[in-house]
Formats: sequence, C-alpha cells, structure tokens
Amino acid sequence: MIDLNTVMAGLGDVFTLTNLLYILIGVTVGQIVGATPGLSIIMALAIAIPLTFTLDALTAVAFLISVNKGGTVGGAVPSILINVPGTPESAATALDGHPMAKKGKPLKAMKYSLYYSFFGDISSDIVLILVSAPLALIALKMGPVEITCLMILAFTVIAGLVGDSMVKGLIAATFGILLALVGLDPGIASERMVFGMLELYDGLHLTSLSIGALAMAEIVHSIVHAKREDGPATSVLLKSSAKEDRTVTFAELFANRVVAIRAFILGTLIGAIPGLGSTTAGFLSYSVTKQAAKDPESFGTGDPRGIAATETANSAVVGANLIPLLTLGIPGNIAAALLVSALIIQGVQPGPLLFQEQGRLIYGMFGAMLIANFANLFVGQFCMRFWAFVVSAPRTVIYPAAMILCTTGAYVVDGGIFAVFVMLAATFLGYVMRAYGFSIVAFIVAFILTPQLESNVVKARLITNDDPMAIFSHPIALALLAVSVASMIYLGPKKRKKSA
Repeated sequence: MIDLNTVMAGLGDVFTLTNLLYILIGVTVGQIVGATPGLSIIMALAIAIPLTFTLDALTAVAFLISVNKGGTVGGAVPSILINVPGTPESAATALDGHPMAKKGKPLKAMKYSLYYSFFGDISSDIVLILVSAPLALIALKMGPVEITCLMILAFTVIAGLVGDSMVKGLIAATFGILLALVGLDPGIASERMVFGMLELYDGLHLTSLSIGALAMAEIVHSIVHAKREDGPATSVLLKSSAKEDRTVTFAELFANRVVAIRAFILGTLIGAIPGLGSTTAGFLSYSVTKQAAKDPESFGTGDPRGIAATETANSAVVGANLIPLLTLGIPGNIAAALLVSALIIQGVQPGPLLFQEQGRLIYGMFGAMLIANFANLFVGQFCMRFWAFVVSAPRTVIYPAAMILCTTGAYVVDGGIFAVFVMLAATFLGYVMRAYGFSIVAFIVAFILTPQLESNVVKARLITNDDPMAIFSHPIALALLAVSVASMIYLGPKKRKKSA
C-alpha cells in the first residue's frame, strides 16, 4: 500500500516554480495548438517529447499532460467560431457551439465549453487518483501467464475498436510487433533484423518512430489534401452589445448539471477502455443527451446542453485514459502511448509496479494534473479573444515550422542523422497506413507493448515448462483469452457491417 508520506511528498513536489511554470507553458501551448486548424494535440505531444529530454521526470510529465489538457480546451475554439474542429474530439462541439456563435454569442459559447471542459477534466482526474492505486494492487497479483493473456486482449480490443476494419487493425498491430523485434533478443542476445547496421542493435527508437508516424505523417497528409483555395480562417465577430451574450452565470451552468454528470460518467468509462477515446465520448454523449431530452429538435440550434454534453465527456477522457496505463502498463490511446515514451526516456517503466517503485513521481503527476486543470481555466478565461485570432494563422507558416521541430526533435533525442532517416521512413509508413485505413493507434500501441509482452511470454514458458495445457490451471488467463476471442467475434462482423 502507498505510504501517506509518499503521497504528501509527491503532491508537494509539484509546488516548485519550475514545475508550475512548465504547467502554465504546457497549457498555453496546448490551447494554441488546439485552436489552430491543421495542427493536432498528438502532433504537439510528439514534437514536445524531445524538448523534455533534459527535464526532471516530474517536470517533463507535467508539461506533456498540460499540453494534452490545453489542447482539449483549445480545440473547441475553431469548432465554435468557424465550424472547423481544431481537434477531432471537438467535432461534436461544433454541432451546437457554432450555431450559438452565429446568433451573436461566440464568447458565451466558448465560456460554456471552457467551464464544462474544466468540470469533466477535474472530475475524471479525481476518479483516476482514487481507483488507480487499488487497481494496481490487483494487477500485481497477476503472473506472467495472466499478463500475457491480458496483452493479447489489449491487442484484439484496440484493433477492433479503432479504424474501419478489425483485420486491418490486427495487421497494423502485427507490423508494430515486427518492428519492435528489431535489435538484440533480450533473452539470448542474438541479432534480429539488424542487417549488419550497428544503429539497429538497440532497436528502433520510439521517439523518432512516433514523431514520423504521427506528427510528420499528419502534416504531409494535410499538405497533400489541402485545397488551393484554402486560406486563413475568418473568425466570428466577437463583439456583442448585450452582457448576457458574453457571460455565463452559475445558474446557467447548474441548469445543465444532469447533462454534465451523465457526460462525465460516459467520458470516464470510455476513457478507461483502451482504444476508444475523446471523439467517441463526445459524439456518444451528445447522442445520449439528445435522445434523453424532451425537446431534441432544439439540438443543433445553439443549445448549451449540446456543448455541455460534448465538452464534459471528451475532457473526462483525458484523465481516465491513464487508468489502464498506470495500472496495467497498457496505453489507453495515442496520447497515453506518447506519455509512455516520455516516461521511458526518464528511465521509468509504466505498469503495476509503478506505484511501488515510483509512488512519489506518480502522486506528483496527479498533483500536476489537478493544477493543470486550474491553469487551463485561468488561461482559457483570459485568452479567449487571442485564441480567436490564432484560428486565422496561415497554414504556410504552421506546417514548415512544425516539420522543422519534428526533424530537430528526432535528431536531438535519438542521437544523430540515422534517427532522422527512421523518422522519414515512419512518415512514409504513417501516410500509407492512413491512406489505406490501417490503424496507427494499433501500430504504435503494439510497438510499445511488445517488449513487455515478449518478456512475459518467456517467463510464462518457464513457469508452464512449455506445456500449453498448463493454461487450464490459470483461470484468470483463460477468462482473458475467452474475452479476446469474444471481442474478435463481436467486433469483427460489426466493423464489416459499418464499413459496408
């Protein structure tokens, strides 16, 4: 059990000038990126990871989490002002946010999104803090056989839930496993797929691979599909003569309390399931809220309940998606997967042992998450008008700057020009996977989990003496395998019907 002194020491570590400054910078950067059409939070995180290489572990994690939280808030700005989602999870916000802005209430709509996002985010963080340590203790009771089956379940669920095809998701995961095997065998130190290249003996580095497959591939995709007439976005006029069109009272917020609480519960549950994510949470919450309303026809016309449902739900995912990461070592989504790479750079291995080995760091991270929520509220409240101008940033400036940051980050963190070549190869791979509908989420998560999977497979073989029938003496492992098979049977046909 975590010692109370460790908890208090971890929470106290956050309150240094350096950590607070990086939290504030992270939130600000995240809101700018989210408010800029064409950029994404995943792109920002991939670029930001190399910048944390020389930072203290807590400072680095606090900065990255703040960027992620800020992006969720910032993404609602272009959704409301110009009906163009700044981030995918804010797409549902545009359904009622933009109509409200067209009615002459853009500031009111943005404040609704900010306040409900704050509520969803901080509520989800509290759930994470309360449940993660007990779940980690349960996970510690699982042996190598159970953990191996758990990871098989994670692969099948993620492959089934993301992308348009479960088969393509499994192929992407298999390719991620294949690339993770490059280097030296951890058991017998034999060469695997190094092709005589010394740079490959340590394997492919996660940082350069993720920067290429996520950030650079997204930039290239945006450039290729940009239209000639695409130009700077034009914001809605922010001036309004009526004070009630610019402000949101507590009574107005409290009126939608049932919608917000339901959205928070949905977002937290979806965030705790690997492979779903904020976009799913936002649209599902909007749909449930609309169906439960007595006047569903008012949705889509600027109803504040639509903003409350989407912003609360997609923000609740931000904290909840760290539950499987901190308790089982399984990233819940791409943002959590990138956080894994930052932790690994700092010499920290995620998983159920994390609370025992790095309890002070984890509770410091929890404290940083809570502070980042209030920083998000503060920055968003005072910078809304500025983010409206950020919406109109020209893409001809954004994309080249982002590509320079990606290349520099890969070069610095992974040590040389070879890392840049790996990044470029990953860029091509990521672009092709996007073009043909293969899940990059499944690919990245499989690449991250493979070393741990391989280690547990070796241990499981030793425990069972290579006897496949020994699995019947491990009921939890059998149950996990049964759920894996059930998920393939259930999700596979469902994906085919959806794509058809």
